[in-house]
Amino acid sequence: MLPTITAFRNSPDRGRGLARDLRVRWALEEVGQPYRVQLLDFAELKAPTHRAIQPFGQIPTYEDGELALFESGAIVLHLAERHGVLLPQDPGARIRAIGWMFAALNTVEPSVFELSLASILDRGKPWLADRMAALEAQARRRLGDLAWRLGDAPWLDGGFSAGDLLMVTVLARAEAHGLLEGFPNLVAYLQRGRARPAWQRAYQAQHEAFLRTRVEPS
Repeated sequence: MLPTITAFRNSPDRGRGLARDLRVRWALEEVGQPYRVQLLDFAELKAPTHRAIQPFGQIPTYEDGELALFESGAIVLHLAERHGVLLPQDPGARIRAIGWMFAALNTVEPSVFELSLASILDRGKPWLADRMAALEAQARRRLGDLAWRLGDAPWLDGGFSAGDLLMVTVLARAEAHGLLEGFPNLVAYLQRGRARPAWQRAYQAQHEAFLRTRVEPS
């Protein structure tokens, strides 16, 4: 049987490639592993069957035989290690690539995602403008550090790795908030990631799933 991942039935990102199942789809495409997708609505995310795998009621999850995983970073790491792709063979380069996976998810993404949440959860609140300005400044500091480290290199550390895969998906959300303005090397880096055939296949599959199942607000 093919491995199965879960994704939103009606994604809040409206098919723009920002939902985190794209990371797993992209990794599966990079390693050449066919897969199935189970689409879940918001009620199903909270169902006991799903929470038995994903205790926080989120997507994506990954099931392959008796193996069940949650957290997109852990799933990408598993696929990279299992298939011998997306991580360098050299031990030093390998652990640096894993370090960049952590950096994408633990250092860069939280500041960007907090901005996304504030724009929704604090909408209409009197402190929204000040909070958004502070969060944007924080996110841009992180992105500035990343831009400095990347410089003119095509990828973060040598060849394309799982670290780049995750970082590109984080920068896609940053781009959606206009945070990449002033960082031309990060824009070029994001474009290089999106130019990869595996990313294009993953995005197309995710976008087509949204178009088939979208529910327009009443």
